[in-house]
Amino acid sequence: MDLSVAGPIPLCNNEAAIHTFISRLNHEFAIKDLGDLNYFLGLEDILQRADLLDAKPVSTTLASHESFTTNGTPCSDPTSYLSLVGALQYLTITRPDLSYVVNQVSQFLHAPTLNHFQAVKRILCYVKGTLSFGLTYSWPHTTSILGYSDVDWARCLETRRSTYGYSIFLGGNLAS
Repeated sequence: MDLSVAGPIPLCNNEAAIHTFISRLNHEFAIKDLGDLNYFLGLEDILQRADLLDAKPVSTTLASHESFTTNGTPCSDPTSYLSLVGALQYLTITRPDLSYVVNQVSQFLHAPTLNHFQAVKRILCYVKGTLSFGLTYSWPHTTSILGYSDVDWARCLETRRSTYGYSIFLGGNLAS
């Protein structure tokens, strides 16, 4: 498939270029233009499913003193827990600020507790207050690659395993 044109296309501001690009995509794939973006990834639906549409937003994804263990009262609706965590996992594609805490609640999919479910609800309240957040990309002035990493040695209280993360930037844009 060749979607190339002469020179770069500034898709965000050029209606003719957008139309040309969509036409070329449609020639190669069966696509449907759904119009303007309303709620990304159905966030309103996810909040409604969790009964949090009217909840108060919070400013952090996780309380600083919070640590997860397998101990606690079992969750009465593990299917709902699995569904909400799955939706959050998908959301981390464009919201890397959620990656760590979603990783933490994902480790208890086999036996979630009420504390784990409360943590998922808190993440959703954070998302509710940050709906306008997301990744933005700008045209890079350089092609420099810059990486950062961090590790929390023996973070897991039960297994003493470590947690680590990294970010790779290409020309100032988050790439991985």
